[in-house]
Amino acid sequence: MLNTPRDVAREIARLYCKLSPMGIDSLSQMLVPMKFQKGDVVLPEGEICKAMFFVERGMVRQFYYKNGKDVTEHISFEGRIVFCIESFLKQEPSRLIVEALENTILYALPYEVWHMTMLQNQEMELLYRKILEHALISSQEHADSQRFENAAERYARLMATKPEIVLRAPMLHIASLLQMTPETLSRVRSCSANGKQVTTDNNKKP
Repeated sequence: MLNTPRDVAREIARLYCKLSPMGIDSLSQMLVPMKFQKGDVVLPEGEICKAMFFVERGMVRQFYYKNGKDVTEHISFEGRIVFCIESFLKQEPSRLIVEALENTILYALPYEVWHMTMLQNQEMELLYRKILEHALISSQEHADSQRFENAAERYARLMATKPEIVLRAPMLHIASLLQMTPETLSRVRSCSANGKQVTTDNNKKP
């Protein structure tokens, strides 16, 4: 557990972009701690995403409703930054919802503060760009996985890159994230555990 905004700033710098001591100071001054209980909504649909959120502890997901169904788009946990990219960059209402899947501590990096600080500090501008690059690449990789990989491959990728999600998130949300039914996910998990191939309709979407 990271105890202070300065600790969080150091961790963000370690993950995304090396910063000088002055850069760490600037970043730590931007951070706003927030606490959420399991099930709390961090960002409701229709509100503007006015900050990036660093997950210090816990787990959150981004989702939306389509044809009356709850569709999970992204799940984030400790050491990750979550934000609704389009809403954040355009400062327009979000069609996505962000909710806490566990009791969660977030540190917000407000949009307005980001941009004021970047005018005065090139390190913050570089960090901002690195975070955006990471978010866009991650989004593209997820989209490519949905397009080109079958159910077993998508599950294997998730296990290899983000096993915390498999261990901690509800099965229903994992299935939705991987664009498969809970029944298909159950078969994929069983076959994966037994070293077998999935022979069902593994690309069926919920």
